[in-house]
Amino acid sequence: MSDSTPDGTSPRTFALNHLRPKSSFKGCSRISDYELLGKLGEGTFGEVHRARLRKTGTLVALKKIIMHHEKDGFPITALREIKLLKLLSHKNILRLEDMAIEHPTRQTDKRKKPIVYMATPYMDHDLSGLLDNPSVHFKEPQIKCYMLQLLEGLRYLHDSRILHRDMKAANLLINNQGILQIADFGLARHYEGDVPKAGQAYGPGRRDYTGLVVTRWYRPPELLLQLRQYTPAIDVWGVGCVLGEMLFGKPILAGESDAHQLDMIWDLMGSPNEDNMPGWKQLPGADHLSPRPRTGNLQNRFRE
Repeated sequence: MSDSTPDGTSPRTFALNHLRPKSSFKGCSRISDYELLGKLGEGTFGEVHRARLRKTGTLVALKKIIMHHEKDGFPITALREIKLLKLLSHKNILRLEDMAIEHPTRQTDKRKKPIVYMATPYMDHDLSGLLDNPSVHFKEPQIKCYMLQLLEGLRYLHDSRILHRDMKAANLLINNQGILQIADFGLARHYEGDVPKAGQAYGPGRRDYTGLVVTRWYRPPELLLQLRQYTPAIDVWGVGCVLGEMLFGKPILAGESDAHQLDMIWDLMGSPNEDNMPGWKQLPGADHLSPRPRTGNLQNRFRE
């Protein structure tokens, strides 16, 4: 009998690495069940690969969860995202289809822990990439179609008492059939309280959350003014920024700092007052602010 194995290790090592009992990671696939087709991108919390499930030929996106500090265990951000995605089921929410595990394959492999991948449906584009493409120009019916899908997905999230907290064009995925799905739930949290009534600055939030959420260009004024008891309204502001971006083809509030971001918001929407943003002076970040009077230019900016 030959002592050789497919990966060049001893038969015993090969058995330990490849013939593990199924209960080791119950419900998870092996990375060998997928054919990796190329790297799509990389972010703070992981890198994403295009892959094909060998058994069915289905295309998927495999998000490799990066372990920056292995001694600290599995990243809490990834754990929260996985937990939330397992609870969600909606046509406009990216779904978690599978988890795949890659075990160390050689005795000399210094990596002690397996690598974990999240498998989601492969989407052909993200909205930000489409808007950056000079050959892509959305027509009004397309914008309406994408906005309807975005709002339906967001309503489902908020009805499920979930804050996304990172609403932006880069986190909206679109396939070649025109289906839009909300993605990237690494910052999402369960929400306690009711959705605020229209016209309220920050609504009836019941608990403090971190203010270090939402990419600056999509961040609402209450977050910039250091509100901690925020509500689903922060996601709705982001949707408005995305709508403007689709109309203009580029971000409409591209601030270079938090102070500059506020200034751009007030130029567009008008200076805050008790009519358009009740209670704004009581927000922690408003103590020393005295914005010059501005009426805003929203209608002029978006006039055809």
